[in-house]
Amino acid sequence: VQVHASGFVPTELTWPSTWTDRIDRNRTPSIPGHELAGVVTALGYGTTGLSVGQRVFGLADWYRDGTLAEYVAMEARNLAPLPGDVDFTVGASLPISGLTAWQGLFDHGGLQAGRSVLAHGAAGAVGSMVTQLAREAGAYVIGTGRYAHRQKALDFGANEFVDLDNDVLEDVGGVDLVFDVIGGDIQKRSAGLIRAGGTLVTVVGPPDAQPANGLAVDFVVESDRAQLSEIVQRVRD
Repeated sequence: VQVHASGFVPTELTWPSTWTDRIDRNRTPSIPGHELAGVVTALGYGTTGLSVGQRVFGLADWYRDGTLAEYVAMEARNLAPLPGDVDFTVGASLPISGLTAWQGLFDHGGLQAGRSVLAHGAAGAVGSMVTQLAREAGAYVIGTGRYAHRQKALDFGANEFVDLDNDVLEDVGGVDLVFDVIGGDIQKRSAGLIRAGGTLVTVVGPPDAQPANGLAVDFVVESDRAQLSEIVQRVRD
C-alpha cells in the first residue's frame, strides 16, 4: 500500500511489539505506525477482496507496524475500502479509536438499546467514538472528563457530563456498561456503579476492580474489515 496518511500513537515507542516479534526476538530497526490510508499498489498471490489502485484504510498488525513509511506491506484482511468522498487523513484517523470503541461496546460489552453507558474521557479520541456509537445504538450516555471538555462531550452526544475534578462520580447511580480509558482509582470507583449483569470494559490493561455482580473485560483492539466499513459509513452519513 502506498501510504497517503498515517496515524501515530506516541506510546507506540514503549510497546514491546514495536521492537520484538511474537516470540520476543529483536526485530529492529523498526518503523512505527499502525493506522493508515492509502492506495493498493500490489497484491500478494491469492489475495482477494481488494484490487490494485483501490483506496483503502486500516490497522496494521501490532507486530507488523510500519505505516509511517511511504509504502507498507499488510495483510489484506486488515484493510477496508475507503470511499472516494472520505479524505485520506480522515481515514487514517479512524482505525484505532473507531475499532476500540466498536469492539468495546458491542463485542465485549454487549451493548443494546435502552442500556446506560458511562464513557470515560468522552471528549477524547476513543471516548468521543464511544459516545457517538453508543447514542446511535440507543443507549443513554454519561460522559466524563475535565470541565473544559464538557461542551465537546455533550456535542458528541453525551446525555450528561461528569466533571471528574469537581463532581461526585458516584452521583450518576447505577449503569449497565462502563467504558474505561483511565484505570486506577476512577476504574475502581466505576466498578462499584455497575448494575447486576453489567460490564466494565477497559483498554488500559487487566482491571484492578471487579463489579460485584458483573463482568470486567480488558482487550486489545484488532483490525476487522466489516467493522471498519461500518465506521467509515457513519463518517459519510
